Amino acid sequence: MVERRQTQRLLYILLFLGLALVVTFFRLLPLGSYGVPLGPILADEDAVQGWSLRHMPMPDIMLCLTLAWVVRRPAMLPAWLVVLYFFIEDILLMRPPGLWALVVLLATEFLRKRTETLRQHGFLLEYLTVFGVMLAMFVANRAVLAIVMGPQAPLGLSLAQFLGTVMIYPAVVALSHFVFGLRKPATGEVDALGQRL
Repeated sequence: MVERRQTQRLLYILLFLGLALVVTFFRLLPLGSYGVPLGPILADEDAVQGWSLRHMPMPDIMLCLTLAWVVRRPAMLPAWLVVLYFFIEDILLMRPPGLWALVVLLATEFLRKRTETLRQHGFLLEYLTVFGVMLAMFVANRAVLAIVMGPQAPLGLSLAQFLGTVMIYPAVVALSHFVFGLRKPATGEVDALGQRL
């Protein structure tokens, strides 16, 4: 039974890495004006000056997926994997290496410690908690970049990406639940060995 649990954990890690590969690949594609990641747009002065609805940045699907999985089954998504993926994403999207990875790590660890509370309540509390965590991440990231005078996307673009990310969170949760079978365990639920989930 222990081997079965380890195999399941490994399968979810591989699934996360596969989804991360696909999502990152599409984020790096030159898709014209639509779905511009916030990293490359910093180098394009015309895009920064005249951004509009045509220049809406893509929501951060991997952030939603990471937070949803940590809330549902924290053991299936280890901290080292979260840091590794978001550090690589920092480099690929030309963000300050490690800053966003650290922000995401702190957010996921905050949620990990509250999984017991979140599993006792419905989706609304989870959504409000994740919204608050995402807002804190957004503010913390911009504050640190402002303090060190690092380059950052215009506030409007960052805000648009933040709102888009918050709005797609329920869809990512539904996908995780119905397609990947990653559901929140009930309070006191145990596995075949009697260990709490």
